[in-house]
Amino acid sequence: MRLLIKLSGESLSGPHHEQADKKEREYHEQTLEAIAGQIKTLQGEGHQLSLVIGGGNLFRGSELIGKLAIERGTADYIGMLATVQNALVVRDYFESKGIQTRVSSAIEMPQICEGYMPRRALRQMEKGRVIIFAAGLGAPYFTTDSTAVQRALEMKSDMLVMAKNGVDGLYTADPDKDKNATLIKSITASEVLEQNLKAADHSAIALAREQGLTIKIVGIDKIDKALDASVGSTIIPK
Repeated sequence: MRLLIKLSGESLSGPHHEQADKKEREYHEQTLEAIAGQIKTLQGEGHQLSLVIGGGNLFRGSELIGKLAIERGTADYIGMLATVQNALVVRDYFESKGIQTRVSSAIEMPQICEGYMPRRALRQMEKGRVIIFAAGLGAPYFTTDSTAVQRALEMKSDMLVMAKNGVDGLYTADPDKDKNATLIKSITASEVLEQNLKAADHSAIALAREQGLTIKIVGIDKIDKALDASVGSTIIPK
């Protein structure tokens, strides 16, 4: 199968409960090692893989908008640069573990990574390389969730896997705030939107529904088990 895996930037900072000093350590090597191991497992099973990584561990545009006269568009572009930084870190770490990896950026930076070309990215995956899509869609006002859906569709991915930090799937409410929150094993995209569940950016969920893309939400430690029906939550494109 061809899978696109979405990682939040925060997930690179380690387990959810250990992130009090996140600003002092943006990367958690044990987490990177665990992710690399799961990627190798999936590759060993014959799957073709690509990734989209957020930039929240380095920069959040929402925290800057309105401050220092920074506009939303500028803040979004700075956030895109943060995703490029994360992509380069993960690329080099994967390479050190024997995983051939390429970074494909929506904003051209020829000195440090490849520019995004769908056909080239497809060929790289077919050769067994992991592709990390960086710089979002190259335009402001779009989240990395929307980027993940868009790239998954362009790469003709069979499934979008959203790996979450601190939770193992989609819940009826925030399990950190509501003790009665329960895990949802399967739900339609329409129900996610109707119930205003925080699975992902709603425009991303809507696009996945329209284009027939299945989304699987799993814990970051279960990426290699994403195809197991008993693991995580499935959002059916209906």
